[in-house]
Order: sequence, then C-alpha cells, then structure tokens
Amino acid sequence: MFTGIVEELGEVVERDATRLRIACATVLDGAAVGDSTAVNGCCLTVVALGDTDDGRRWWDADVSDETWNRTSLGDLAVGDPVNLERPVRLQDRLGGHLVQGHVDAVGEIVDGVPELRVRMPPDLLRYVVEKGSVTVDGISLTVVEPLDDGFTVAVIPHTSDVTTLGHKGPGARVNLEVDVIAKYTERLLAAQLDSGGPRHD
Repeated sequence: MFTGIVEELGEVVERDATRLRIACATVLDGAAVGDSTAVNGCCLTVVALGDTDDGRRWWDADVSDETWNRTSLGDLAVGDPVNLERPVRLQDRLGGHLVQGHVDAVGEIVDGVPELRVRMPPDLLRYVVEKGSVTVDGISLTVVEPLDDGFTVAVIPHTSDVTTLGHKGPGARVNLEVDVIAKYTERLLAAQLDSGGPRHD
C-alpha cells in the first residue's frame, strides 16, 4: 500500500523485454530483494540490487507482459525519470490517499502543468469527483473538475519540480489509479441492489 507521495525521481538505466533497472538513492535505503516499490504508480518487486559504474545504486524489477501492456511503463527509455515511492509503514503519516499501485488504465495528458488536464477511459469516469483523489503516475492529486473525457488538476510548482509531471507534456501517457474505496463501495452497493437490499425482518 502506498500514499501517492513521491519520495524521489529515479532514472531508467537499463531495460529489456522482461526487466527494468532503475538508478536511485532514497528508496534503496534499507531495501532488500522481495520489497515492493511503486514506479510511476505501478507496484513492482525488487529482484536485484547493485551499484552503477558512476557510483549510484540501482535495483531491478521483473516486468510481465501484462504489466508492459496495461501500464505506460512500456513507453520508458533509458534516461527517462520515474516517480518512486516505498510502501507506507503503519507508523507513517498518510500524506496523500490510499494507493495500491495497481494501475487501472493508461490516460493521456491533454494540457501539461500547472493546469493539468488528463483524458481517461470512459469506464473510469464515474470514480472521478470534484475534490476527490486520483493517482497519476503514482502521484496523489486532487481533482479540480471532472470532465466528460477526464479531469483537471491544479499542480503546484513543488509537485511539478519533484515528479515526472514537470517533464511531461500533451500526448504523454500516464498511469491512472482511481480511489479503491470508491470501487469497493460501488461493488458492495451493487450487491445490495441486486439482492433487493438488506432484510430487516
């Protein structure tokens, strides 16, 4: 479980058909093989750790065909920055919102920061509400306005500076995760409605 508060920008240093290697610093503090880390909002597992030739540290993640196909990770090239976040600990402050790192869909930036506008698939629009939370490339953001084809967000300069949003413009693909609480609520209510509602006899 994550919060959508990006800890650092890493850099893709190698990639092939099955693996992604990322150079970084902060998220490797205390890291071990088997740990989870969110990369642009996608939860990946650390499978190897090491040091680069220039003295930086790196970690590897195996990436399945499903992940390449269902996220924007397949767009990454060597040298690209990526948003990184370690899982939340029980004693941590929940600065963003509950984020699973399970990408629901890939959206497209229509207008870049600071007045970010993102286009998203129609089947996810019902989960987007004014002042609600949405995750874009692993970043917890607050919706300013739901639109017929997506939503807008007011991105502050700090967020633009310390995440990939400052590097992405119109046409860029981004990973989207809607609020999991909204999805669970919808599922529970649908079950109640299908059964005729709760019985009180």
